[in-house]
Amino acid sequence: MTDKETRRLIEEKEARERVKRLNAVIGKVLAGMKPPDDLTVTEWAEQNRRLSAESAAEPGPWRTERTPYLREPMNAWTDPKIRHIVMVAASQVGKSEFLNNCIGYVIDQDPGSILFVHPTTIDAKEYSKLRIAPMIRDCPTLRKKVSDPKSRDSGNTILQKTYPGGILTMCGSTEAHALASKPIRYVLGDERDRWALSAGNEGDPWDLAMARQTTFYNAKSAEVSTPTVKNASAIEAAYATGTMERWKSRCPHCGEYHEIQWADIRFEHDEIIVAGKKTYKVRSVCYACPGCGCISTEAEMKRAPARWEADNPAAYEQGTRSFWLNAFVSQWASWESIILKYLNAIGSTRKMQVVYNTCFGELWEDRGDLEDEDSLMARREEYPAELPEGVLVLTAGVDTQDDRMEYEIVGHGHFGETWGIEKGIVMGRPDDDAVWAQLDELVFDRVLRFENGVGLKMSMSFVDEGGHFTQEVRMQCRARLGKKVFCIKGMPGSDKPYTAPPKKQKIIIKQTAVGTCWQYQIGVDSGKEVIMDNLRVQTPGAKYCHFPKRDDYGSGYFTGLLSEVKVYDPNKKQPWQWKKIPGHERNEALDCRNYALAAFKALPKNLDEIDRRLKEAGGALLPLLQRLSCRLPPPSRGRSAEEERNTTTIGEVSDMDKVELRARLDFWQSALSKLRAAYLALVDGGVKSYVIDDRELTRFDLPDLKDEIEDAEKKVDELTAELNGRKPRKAFGIVPRDW
Repeated sequence: MTDKETRRLIEEKEARERVKRLNAVIGKVLAGMKPPDDLTVTEWAEQNRRLSAESAAEPGPWRTERTPYLREPMNAWTDPKIRHIVMVAASQVGKSEFLNNCIGYVIDQDPGSILFVHPTTIDAKEYSKLRIAPMIRDCPTLRKKVSDPKSRDSGNTILQKTYPGGILTMCGSTEAHALASKPIRYVLGDERDRWALSAGNEGDPWDLAMARQTTFYNAKSAEVSTPTVKNASAIEAAYATGTMERWKSRCPHCGEYHEIQWADIRFEHDEIIVAGKKTYKVRSVCYACPGCGCISTEAEMKRAPARWEADNPAAYEQGTRSFWLNAFVSQWASWESIILKYLNAIGSTRKMQVVYNTCFGELWEDRGDLEDEDSLMARREEYPAELPEGVLVLTAGVDTQDDRMEYEIVGHGHFGETWGIEKGIVMGRPDDDAVWAQLDELVFDRVLRFENGVGLKMSMSFVDEGGHFTQEVRMQCRARLGKKVFCIKGMPGSDKPYTAPPKKQKIIIKQTAVGTCWQYQIGVDSGKEVIMDNLRVQTPGAKYCHFPKRDDYGSGYFTGLLSEVKVYDPNKKQPWQWKKIPGHERNEALDCRNYALAAFKALPKNLDEIDRRLKEAGGALLPLLQRLSCRLPPPSRGRSAEEERNTTTIGEVSDMDKVELRARLDFWQSALSKLRAAYLALVDGGVKSYVIDDRELTRFDLPDLKDEIEDAEKKVDELTAELNGRKPRKAFGIVPRDW
């Protein structure tokens, strides 16, 4: 073959390649210009969608029959009269699949550029990886049109997917540059109520996104979200502009259509205590028709015919359809699971809001069920002693003012139940040693007693270091470290944890560092929310707040306790703010209670063990004292000198010695309890013999038992004194011991 023939063959081959490439380009262009098939989104999904294992509870072909309530919203996308779709929906009902089916339909049938906006860029990336990419991979029609992300010139990234005729762009609500540049035919918004209030300084993100559609006569938009707070929800406002449709099911008995709502769900349940924690078991659940009152099962209602009914059908002519859907119709959320979420959320405003929003599909609002001052005063009760039964731990909160220090001692029991023990004021400046000496007597060193004479001391106390005496407060708390008195700094903001590990802070006196102290930082807003939640509880038990019927818990106390309210301010970076109620300027009672609860939360404790040991002490001590005709001292605010000499309390020693001393003390206390029980049983004459471990005792052993009891008492007394860093006392009196 000549060189001329070779060149001719090469040129012909190159020409064929050029034609091939040109045909490919023309094919892509024509594919983008191809008119859409006469399909609805529902029909397209049933023909082409495959649910991916990464994002679906039931992977496989799309079946609208599993989510019949999505048929109308999806078909509204292909309705030429509709330009805007709004869906307010609970979790686990398929609202994300509604958006995915619309995206798939656009790519395959009616191409155009899509802007898909999420609350944050991180949300956008996660959605792309977990939902968009698997959908494209598992749908053959989409896989052919969206380039492989591994190819060199695919135009396929995490936040951008190109296809013939358009591009899918995903971004966060704060990205103003993505929201205000190129024209876009389709705009989608996910979780609208979690969007930023402004995209930088550019204004409302939704308005910026919608402005990009002005050049398209056939533009469409859809926004979906779980509801949030009443009168502060963007999706609530958007819903009101549309047809306002609700999904209603037909009652099997009367044939009327009603929306299945939480108010019509009836259930019975059991409370179970496991490992000191409360759990629940739902025994039965049903639906009571609001029309006829007849009862239907969950299965009957989920099988019953249902339909969308509009409250504002005129909005259809304006091009907007809006839908509201809760989780009671979901095939993947059982009514029992919803009820359990509700039961576990009782007592927590945050948890209950989540249940209302994501399960009930309802807007959250503070329903004003918090009692007023008069109602709380009316609930006060007479305590039989300084400490009522149920108290296991005492903590104190101290609020610092320039001319006084206010305190509250709070008792804590199982499951968050609390008792107000004493509210008081010590007048004087926080830098006055005499003021702190009074606090020692009234709070930090105080022993308060149950009716059986057993006493408790403060397990931990928190003192506010805010104000003009920060360094002085730190110095005084440092001197009382052995009494577990700590200074605290309140940190406002809903994002601050209630308690965190303590930090060392310098003490600066006259511009000179004189030492360090431990400081706890507490999220005061979180604490206020806990307090208000607890005050809502109406029945004694878990999280209930008890108050004594005394002057220190009068109207002034409750006015201060209810001095603040949580309000919503959309102009703030953190829109939820605690504000003082007009006429309730004195909030020291609320602050003291807040600090005392924080101290309890920060305190390591085993309430079951404390409860056991208190019962042992009360059960063994009181009968013995009665047998020996020893009168218990009456409850008092302080201790006499004689009582102080004869009372043993648990305190602080060095860490190395404490472990050994505690072990020895536990041994002798256990032995003493057994000896006392044996002595009383034999003295009563109810038994002829009594067994301690492998030792059998009779009435003839009473003198020896008495001697052993005295020896054990002395041993307990000596070890207790050592544990407190004091020398053992030579004399020992039979008096109630402090815990």
